[in-house]
This record gives sequence, C-alpha cells and structure tokens, in this order.
Amino acid sequence: MNIVIIGGGFTGIELAKRLIDEKNQVTLIDNDEETVRHASNRLDCTVMQADGNNLQTLEEAGIAKADAMVAVTSSDEINMITCSLVDAVYPDLLKIARVRNYAYYINTAAAAKHHAETFTGKHRPLYGIDYMIHPDIEAAEAIVSAVEHGAVSDVLSFEDSKYELVRLQVEKNSKFAGLPLKDLRQLIQFKCIIVFVEDENGSSLPSGNTIIQEGNFIGVLIENENLSKVLQLCGTKIDSLRRIGLVGAGRIGTIIADRLIEKRKASPLMRLFGLTKKNVAQNFVIVDSDENICKQMSEKFPDAQVFCGDITDDTFIQEEQLNKLDLLICTTHNHEMNMVVSAYLESLGVGKSIALVSHSAFVDIAVKLGVDVSIPLRDTVVDSIMSHLRGKSVTGLHTISNGEFEIVECNLSSSSYFRNKMLKDIASPGQYLLLLVKKSGSDHFEIPGGNTVLTTGDHLILIEKTGDRKTLEKFSGKK
Repeated sequence: MNIVIIGGGFTGIELAKRLIDEKNQVTLIDNDEETVRHASNRLDCTVMQADGNNLQTLEEAGIAKADAMVAVTSSDEINMITCSLVDAVYPDLLKIARVRNYAYYINTAAAAKHHAETFTGKHRPLYGIDYMIHPDIEAAEAIVSAVEHGAVSDVLSFEDSKYELVRLQVEKNSKFAGLPLKDLRQLIQFKCIIVFVEDENGSSLPSGNTIIQEGNFIGVLIENENLSKVLQLCGTKIDSLRRIGLVGAGRIGTIIADRLIEKRKASPLMRLFGLTKKNVAQNFVIVDSDENICKQMSEKFPDAQVFCGDITDDTFIQEEQLNKLDLLICTTHNHEMNMVVSAYLESLGVGKSIALVSHSAFVDIAVKLGVDVSIPLRDTVVDSIMSHLRGKSVTGLHTISNGEFEIVECNLSSSSYFRNKMLKDIASPGQYLLLLVKKSGSDHFEIPGGNTVLTTGDHLILIEKTGDRKTLEKFSGKK
C-alpha cells in the first residue's frame, strides 16, 4: 500500500515504522524542522517538511496515487480539515483522523448515527473522515475491561464472543509450574489454548514440549466463565475489589468513572470480584488535585467520594485511608507518575493497581515496579489505525506481549490460499496460531480443531508475529 501520514510525532513515527516493516510505501509530512530531522534519521521512507493541510503539498507527496491518508498532527482541527479538503478532490482515498477532543468525537458519532441513512451509499462520511480515532476512549475501555476482570492482568475481549485472551503470571504455588504444555490437559477440564509464553528471553508461540516455569507470563484463551478456574491453576489469589480509587479525573478518568458507576451492569464475572453496581457506586473514590475538576466530579457522581489533594502526600493518603483501597487506578496526564504512585501505594497496602502509561516500552518497567496492569495509551491508537489500513478483510488488530505479537481479526477471502483446507494441513507452529473461528452463517466463535475446514466468509481470529505480512496475505488471498 501507499500511505501518506501527516504528523511526525510519536504516533506518526510508530505508525510509519510498522507500515515500513510490512513493506508499504510511506510518505510522512510535518512542518517542524526538528521533527522532520528526527523522523528522517529513524525512518526509511520519504519525509517532507511542509504543511500537511496544503493540497499542493499533498499532491507533491503523491496523494493522487495513495491508498490511504492518516492525519495524526497535534491539532484535531487540522486533522479534520485536511481529511475534508482531500475528500473533496479524492473521495475514494481512505482517510483516517486522530481526534482528541471528546466533544468533536461524540458529536460527530451522534450525528452520523442520527443520519445513518444519509451517510450511506454515495454520500460521503462527515468531514470526509472514514475512520475517526479517539485514543482516550480506547484506553478508558481497556481499563474498564481490566477492572471487570479483577485487575489480575491484561485482558483482550472479542466482540460477539464468549472467549477472552488473558495474560496471567504463573505463581510459585501454581499447578502449571514445571509442566510441559502437552501435560496441562490433565489439569484443565474445559476448552482453552495457551497462546503465548513470556520468559526472560522474550515471547514465543509455544509447542507441546514448552515447559511452563514459575514466573512466566502466559496468554490463555478461555471462555470468560472459566476465568476463576484458570486463576486458581495459575496460583493467583482472587481478591474482592469493593473499594476502588481513581486518581486523575481528566477525560480518561471521567469516562472510566462513567462506565463503572453509571452504565455498567454487573456480570457474573464481575460479581466474582465483588463488583456489583451498588458496591462500586457506594465505594468509589475519586482523587484529583484540581478543585474545579473535583467540584464537577462531585456533581456528576454524587454517590462517589471525591477528594481534592496531592496523591504523593503521605499525610493526605493516611487521612483519607487511600492506602486501604482494594484497587487503585492511576490515569493522570503524567504517565511516569502513574507507575510510581501505583507501585508506592501498593507498598502501603493497596491491593491491586492499574496504571495508564504512554506506550508499550513502559509495560515491562511497570510490571517490575509492581503494577498489576498497564494500559499503553499510544499503542491503542496505532493498533486501531493499523486495523483500518489492513484492508476490508481485516476487521481488527491488537498488539500484545510488549508488541512482539499481534492478534488479527479477519474474514477468509474467496481467493485465500487456505480456503477449503483443514487446519492441520496448513498449521505453521511458531509462526502463527488460529485461535477462534466463526463459520460463515454462524453467530458464535469456537476454538478450531485440526479437522476444521476453513471456507469463504469464515471470521477468523489468529495470532502472528508483529508485521508478518506473509501470513495475513495467505488468509486474504495471496499465496
């Protein structure tokens, strides 16, 4: 593909790196001299210093022959206007914009939903934007999902599926410790897949002979109703999360509070951790250092306890008994402080912690500090954009295991090399693993077996090494 990226910040550069690794042709545009110099030194692609919202500049960059344009500058308005400008001349070009203003995102989504019949067929989408990406919403939903799963580790849910991919640590008293993968069936009486194993040497897709060691992290694909059983086998203690504290009541924190207090209904899984809607509402604590924000949160969430103070102040922590929280969620704009505060309050007695971090490079650091779950904000944006750039057959993409692997959701093409073949005949251990299949015409996912035959229109979820273009091409129609 030929992709034009406008904006050479962290997201623009990380997106360009991923696309270049997959042998795409990339042109990156930014108007800042230092940013362009930095990008030129890091990227093997065309980098231009110019205003990306100038049509003449875009045409010099080859927009007429491009397959997609991604606008990720620091200005929402520039991103939106650029898409609108380009759409007027090149309506068939795929246009993606990152928008951080919550009002822009919500109002646009509401307008598109209200006039859904208008924005279909030959009508162009609002502002000419095919996909609008809001990083805060993605991050907030990831944190809410982690809370609902007891903050035991990272959880990836799949839409319309009862299965989830959970990353768990093998504790000292785990029944898994010291056993090869092929012998785990003696302990597990329900359907599941050990998807990946992380040790001191990195991550890998395991084989039957892979031995699970104490301290390893494993990715387990299971039905959500069996999570408690897997936690017990891993030696993880199931704690009640009755008193939850949220530090940082900005946009992400507000979305999290809204989801947990107002709109979420307790599922059987949530009840396992004591997360009934009544318990959450009555025991939810919000902390922020801004008096105006605290006043707004008190008005919006009258049942919650709202404290205005410095979370790094020991006296404040002791007076408000924040060290007795069952779960601490840190979502301030200072991502490094989120990690430090989470680790520090756990040392004072907090049960579990979730920290918002800037990107996946900090996940390992957070784990070593003692943070239970880390949500990398910037990676959610890149993942979302990449899923839209993979083509119509790809419906979703998520990087996991510190970016070493990616989970891809796709539809099997009619020209796929794997069409009408049994899974055992196309298996490639260590390269990819097919996790779930929703057969064409079916309404639910199942874990496939060796004799499962793949047919056109099957919806597939697989794990592959990040940037492994060849695997995806075999599913999408190229040999």
